Amino acid sequence: MKYVSASEAVKVVKDNDRVYVHSVSMAPQQLIKALTARANELRNVEMCHLHIEGEAPYADPKYSDSFHVNSLFIGANVRHTLKAGNGSYTPVFLSEIPYLFRHGVLPINVALLQVSPPDKHGYCSLGTSVDASLAAAQSAEHVIAQVNPRVPRSHGDGLLHVSKFDSLVEVDEALPAHAPATPTDIEMEIGKNVASLIEDGSTLQMGIGAIPNAALSQMGGHKNLGIHTEMFSDGILDLVEKGVINGAEKKTHPGKIISGFVMGSQRLYDFIDDNPLVNLLDIGYVNDTAVIRKNPKAVSINSAVEIDLTGQVCADSIGPRMYSGVGGQMDFMRGAMLSKGGKPIIALPSTTRKGLTRIVPFLKPGAGVVTTRSHVHYIVTEYGIADLYGKTLKQRAQELANIAHPDHRETILREYMDAIR
Repeated sequence: MKYVSASEAVKVVKDNDRVYVHSVSMAPQQLIKALTARANELRNVEMCHLHIEGEAPYADPKYSDSFHVNSLFIGANVRHTLKAGNGSYTPVFLSEIPYLFRHGVLPINVALLQVSPPDKHGYCSLGTSVDASLAAAQSAEHVIAQVNPRVPRSHGDGLLHVSKFDSLVEVDEALPAHAPATPTDIEMEIGKNVASLIEDGSTLQMGIGAIPNAALSQMGGHKNLGIHTEMFSDGILDLVEKGVINGAEKKTHPGKIISGFVMGSQRLYDFIDDNPLVNLLDIGYVNDTAVIRKNPKAVSINSAVEIDLTGQVCADSIGPRMYSGVGGQMDFMRGAMLSKGGKPIIALPSTTRKGLTRIVPFLKPGAGVVTTRSHVHYIVTEYGIADLYGKTLKQRAQELANIAHPDHRETILREYMDAIR
């Protein structure tokens, strides 16, 4: 396969095409820049992707005639496009995105990927992000790959033969990396409360951020934990090294860490490189409720923007303003709920940075419900744990008020009770 320049490779993109961009840390920056440089020649190209790290220059409103962003999960670098009018959001469960591509609901004309150099058999790795990117690569009419020796070779589904690519572009640049932040006192309290719910032998799903890492830091005394998650970050590494995470009691992929993508530090990328312990798989499988529930004691740890006193969870918007996306929260909340001994958990600080309560009498007008009140079991803040399963609406309201910030408890409960009388 002949290597070409990035500008030569992206010439295949034409007006009205839908272009998929490899997700998270694997976003191919040289291909992105080369395509954006063609803005004056192109019209109505849809840039379709999940969250991507790095720059997204095509999202500049000045290119609105050339590019329109279709976010399947909204990242900070494209969030402005929804207000500016050069971007849209498609609400969809993460588990269903591969179906959209493979079955032509969202046909992909061109896939822009980043991969490892081919091995001696001609296979390249999708690196840190297999997720929905594998389905995009398999479904696209044209596949362009940025080949980077710094991409870790991950085991699992993400191996593609060089014959799959229409063109290859050689680069050598570091992947975006994030060192784990030190949890605040509040985050540590939340982490302790979450960890108290975790039993030995549990299989964990958790997202990125300080709260999952804080919870994991409190599990050093646990035994035989497993990982089956849409993504993981640095928080699991110390527990793997200590033997706490060993997957010994998992029923699916025992002994393996199963995920769709990873995002974190260079230490994390080095950990997954050619590591048979870690399998990065198609997100349609990883996030399949029927697969998740097969592991006993499946635990889902997710967060929220706000929660009302009946248990409705808003996790993708601030009022009517879209902020992130549905993602895989419901996939894993439902999967954990159906698992034998499973526990679906929503963990969040009781207030915003401005001191506003995040446990509210009613969601803001226009706010979306990602997890319904009937799916919610455990809500955790720094003030404790509310178990809502089997509770009436009035009982839920009291349980949630008890773990709200003390400054807001009386007010939110009174507003709710006054409204329903």
